[in-house]
Amino acid sequence: MILVLIGYMGSGKSSIGRKLAKKLNYKLIDLDDFIEDKENATVKDIFENKGEIYFRKKEEAYLLELLKLEEDVILSLGGGTPCFGNNMEHILNAQNAKSMYLKASIGKLADKLIEKKAKRPLIAHIETKEELSEFIGKHLFERSHYYSKAEHIVTTDNKSKKEIAQEIIELL
Repeated sequence: MILVLIGYMGSGKSSIGRKLAKKLNYKLIDLDDFIEDKENATVKDIFENKGEIYFRKKEEAYLLELLKLEEDVILSLGGGTPCFGNNMEHILNAQNAKSMYLKASIGKLADKLIEKKAKRPLIAHIETKEELSEFIGKHLFERSHYYSKAEHIVTTDNKSKKEIAQEIIELL
């Protein structure tokens, strides 16, 4: 089975994915890392040198490739992946996949992302937590339509990674 983790940046897709992979003895694949390996360039470099349209086409192609795997995999997607092309439909129509939306509140996301914004090009320019909260709120408004199509929604606020992982396992 392929367990697809979707959600906004900072929602825990990578950290929860690592915990789930260990508990379930699944392989963990981060889509952005997979793209970087295949393209021999960072996501940032792909955006800068080839543009977002090129990136989104490659992202969809690699997502389709991974959704055909016949092994047990935790697939952690980039925050925007479900919102472009037909990616969410591909996920929902995949024979061997289950999708989980890791849903965090704007406040919790802002608390987490303000500390790491330098490593996140999309938000590196944002100065204050209030501006970051406004940015996240706007993005979530645009993206929640896609995220909420996931087969399961797991709220993450005030839960430990262990509790979130256990809740996901119980939903499988």
